Amino acid sequence: MQNEHTPMGEGAANTVDAVVEKVQEVSTAVVDKATQVGQAAAQKAVEVKDAAVAKAVEVKDAVVKKAVEVKKAAVKRVSAAKKAVKKAVAGKKPAKKAAPAKAAKKAVKKAAKKAAKKAAKKARPAKKAAKKAAKKVARKVAKAAKRPAKKAVAKKKTAKKAARRKGRR
Repeated sequence: MQNEHTPMGEGAANTVDAVVEKVQEVSTAVVDKATQVGQAAAQKAVEVKDAAVAKAVEVKDAVVKKAVEVKKAAVKRVSAAKKAVKKAVAGKKPAKKAAPAKAAKKAVKKAAKKAAKKAAKKARPAKKAAKKAAKKVARKVAKAAKRPAKKAVAKKKTAKKAARRKGRR
């Protein structure tokens, strides 16, 4: 039986309405599921990021500790060299003592500077790598968090489009 508002007939209109309703229910369920998946992914990403940051901090601490050890060893060597120079210079006459002592002091200072520089140089790449790793993880986390939400929106749009097409037929 035809109706002025539904030229296709009452039965067909009811069927279309039922299909549209079902599609809306399915799309709502898909969005809910996508939201859950997105939240789980974001939570996992945060956990991964935290673990990576903790590891990076651990590595940095180890590198700094090693650098400090290297510096201490260099200082010990320098002080031993100073003592040796003083002993060698102490046996000579005061007039000749000034020039070698000055040169020895200069050499000791130079060696200390060199050792400190070397220790700092070794610590730098590890610190940089730790920072880089933390940034990379943060980027991945942000990207992973966005992905499920985009998928949910796309699925919802597809479902609505299908419902509209069914209504036209």
